Amino acid sequence: MVNVTAISISAMVGSGIFVLPGLASAHTGPSVWLAYVLAGLVALPAVLSKAELATAMPTSGGTYVYLERSLGPLGGTVAGLGLWLSMLLKAAFALVGFGAYLIVVADVPLVPTSLLLLGVIVGLNVIGVRKVGQAQVVVVTVSLACLAGLVAVAFVELDGSRLDHSFTGGAGGLFAATGFVFVSYAGVTKVAAVAEEVKNPSRNLPLGMLLSLVVVMALYACVALALVGNVPGEVLATDLRPVHTLAELLGGPLVGIGAAVLGVATMTSMANSGLLAASRFPFAMSRDDLLPPVFRHVSTRFDTPVVSILVTGGAIAFAILFFDVEGMAKLASATVILLYLANNAAVLIFREARVQWYAPTFRSPWYPTMQIAGIVGAIVLLATMGLVPIAATAAVLAAGVVLYLPWGRRKAQRLGVLRKIGKRSALLAEPLGLEEELGGRAAVVVPLFGRERSPETLVELGGAIAHGRHVDVVHLTEVPEQMTIEAALEEDPKVRSLERRVEAMAEEGLDVKFHAIVSRDLVRTVHHVTSHVRCEWLVMQWKGASRSQILPYNPLGWLINHLSTNLVLFQDAGIRRFRAILVHPEPGPHDALVAGTADHLARRNNARLTFVRFVRDGAPDEAVRREEQYLDQVRALCEAPATIEILRGRNEVDALVGATSAYDLLVMGIPDFTFFGMLPGRGREKLTAKAACSVLSLKTPRQKTHEAFDRSRSGREGSEFDLLDRLEPSCVAARVAAKRKDALFEQIAEVLGAAVPGATPKEVLDALHERERSQNTSVGEGVAMPHASVESSRSLFGVFTTATPVDYGAPDGRGVDVVFAILGPPRERQVHLHILSSLADLSLNTPLLERLREAETSEQIVQALGALASGPVPDASR
Repeated sequence: MVNVTAISISAMVGSGIFVLPGLASAHTGPSVWLAYVLAGLVALPAVLSKAELATAMPTSGGTYVYLERSLGPLGGTVAGLGLWLSMLLKAAFALVGFGAYLIVVADVPLVPTSLLLLGVIVGLNVIGVRKVGQAQVVVVTVSLACLAGLVAVAFVELDGSRLDHSFTGGAGGLFAATGFVFVSYAGVTKVAAVAEEVKNPSRNLPLGMLLSLVVVMALYACVALALVGNVPGEVLATDLRPVHTLAELLGGPLVGIGAAVLGVATMTSMANSGLLAASRFPFAMSRDDLLPPVFRHVSTRFDTPVVSILVTGGAIAFAILFFDVEGMAKLASATVILLYLANNAAVLIFREARVQWYAPTFRSPWYPTMQIAGIVGAIVLLATMGLVPIAATAAVLAAGVVLYLPWGRRKAQRLGVLRKIGKRSALLAEPLGLEEELGGRAAVVVPLFGRERSPETLVELGGAIAHGRHVDVVHLTEVPEQMTIEAALEEDPKVRSLERRVEAMAEEGLDVKFHAIVSRDLVRTVHHVTSHVRCEWLVMQWKGASRSQILPYNPLGWLINHLSTNLVLFQDAGIRRFRAILVHPEPGPHDALVAGTADHLARRNNARLTFVRFVRDGAPDEAVRREEQYLDQVRALCEAPATIEILRGRNEVDALVGATSAYDLLVMGIPDFTFFGMLPGRGREKLTAKAACSVLSLKTPRQKTHEAFDRSRSGREGSEFDLLDRLEPSCVAARVAAKRKDALFEQIAEVLGAAVPGATPKEVLDALHERERSQNTSVGEGVAMPHASVESSRSLFGVFTTATPVDYGAPDGRGVDVVFAILGPPRERQVHLHILSSLADLSLNTPLLERLREAETSEQIVQALGALASGPVPDASR
């Protein structure tokens, strides 16, 4: 920890205290010492965040690596450019400070002298003289001792009257001074770049960084207080060498010259350190293919990145020639503030994205309050620094984009964590080459992510659902994109143990095979596995959003909405045998799957089934009868003995949670995953978290809703169904002029509402939208099957084609131009499923869709159906 503290302190002490206090006092007056304290407090969240990031990614590169991994190559380009700019400005600032202090010793011009020293430092960096860098620790140690002694004497001589009217610039001036001196803390997190060399980093890294921040913050505040308490304000406000001024005031000319020599040595050391650090960023970015390869050229003679050093030296010279001291300080501070803000944001991104490989040994306390406070504080400081730093910050962002577009976008292969959040359509199309590892077809895939409560229970569940067919168990280990797959292939002992246990289950008669796959992208890998083996089911454990998270995001959420296979999410309560199963169906796309799966598990485990629905206290008897009729319809899909039950109460979730205490398993459907639907206190998330038994949540793909019903009625009598008897000819329309989904629904509701006695267009429209909230009813290939559940005499359907495809939010992104709209009372769920299944069969196995799209009139639509479906053709003129 001592070494970590020393490195952090040595990276901070320099121009921030030797040059800045006087210029900062011009903004806020004697309260400048408080500006240093506030700047340190704003830096504190970034220190904690960077300590966490460093223990999760103990590799050289620091902030550049963290932002490149979190934001992707574009973010890495901007971060690398920002870091390069902040370091070179800091070096330029130190060189100007060197000149200001050198004038005391020798009467030399400021700018030419600074440029001459820059040339010497560039030469030393090119030939690789490391002794200068090693001497920095000695120089800083001497500086600290001398500053401490100077402060002690200054406090004795301090004139309290000089502290009157401390806030000469008001609150705005104090914040402006805080932002101005922020560059003084630029080095506090520098030690994170060598985190892999720190012993016990989970303890020593955060403690060392925090201790160095406290020490330097106290030093800065004390030096600033000593200055304003001894040096007249009008002198201090324009002084570029305030430490020399204070030393000369307290000890005379010789002490002043000693302070000037110390300032020259410190500024030289800091300038060398700044150039050394800044020149490595173009070099690292070039190695990552974010800059042209010329920047990664290393001299064969000196073993140094010559091009990167020369370009950085040229940029420092430009800053010295064309920026004044205050301008350089503001730009450097603004860049550092932006980078510290980005460190806080990176922690938020990694934690909220729930990246499997992100496992820091130190976690920032008070998450996410600490990170949010750091981001807000950084934004406030940037806003109070004036337009120039804000414009410079925007320029850095724009320059990063300009650099990335012509080069990095074509060369970089990585994505970054942020790019993997949200829609993944383009990524899912890319092959992964896992065919040899996976083998042939499987009925069920069970992905394991390493944190399952009982992997064997999950595999057994997959085997039960497979009906004796093959099960693939796939253990997925996610690694960052910067790590080579070869480096991650060394198998974990826990994975070998899991493989042995799965193989033992195979020896006991389960048709199962274990695969261990290393992945850089879990979403792509899961999608690829399910697509390659063409499985019917995906079975995995599910844990909802953590209460420590800000967002209820789950990395597999978008994928789950777009799978082409049935999904089982299992919340394991530790119950191994299911003797009593509670089934909670809901009218919609999943109830046939829920009933069929519960029936199969009940017959397999000799369990009792109970179908349950909820009715609020005080609801009329008619509402109870409707729910009972619906449960009878769904129960009829099952072969196992089953009872029905109506729960009453004020809250559905609370009533269901209370009922689960008498059961071993709750089976229910799940709608599409949405942002608000995954909040911990919402609906199913709350029910799953509080249930007293294990929970099995089921989801069927939009385009396969009918298959669950087909399986449930397979082999039973009475499976023949006259589809055309349910067609309402007055509810057929060709080439409907609708450009939006809402407008299409309004037209369908008008037609259905007018054709069905007892139903109004508004009731139909509300029912269509309510059903759509459960799951988008598009099934791909330009087809949608919306359903309105309203009280009516019988179930029927209508057919509508559109003049142009309507943006319907289809899973394949295709616009919808054929709509089968189904309407019926809740009690006729089986009839609805019959209609749905028959229409799906016709669409998949006959040229029905082609003929419907060719139809110009409603009569042609009816004729197309009549030619391809069994049963009499209704009179289209009716």
